[in-house]
Amino acid sequence: MRDNGAVWFLVGCAVGGAIALLYAPQSGRRTRAMISRKTEEAGEYLGETGRDFLEKSKELYARGREIAEEAAELVERGRRLVNG
Repeated sequence: MRDNGAVWFLVGCAVGGAIALLYAPQSGRRTRAMISRKTEEAGEYLGETGRDFLEKSKELYARGREIAEEAAELVERGRRLVNG
């Protein structure tokens, strides 16, 4: 299974940030507004990151496929050379 360290790091940051905001010396209304704004910003960031990840994954998949096809062609050429 893949290492989910980055995901847990982000979750930890979010939880730590929420706790810090709850103990901040400001009114509840301001704190709730700040939490709402930060949550929205985090959602937007995660959405952008997800889209970037998906695009990069597609590019890597296509490149991997090209490499596999080239390797298959080289194996076939080698097979023909060996068999004469």
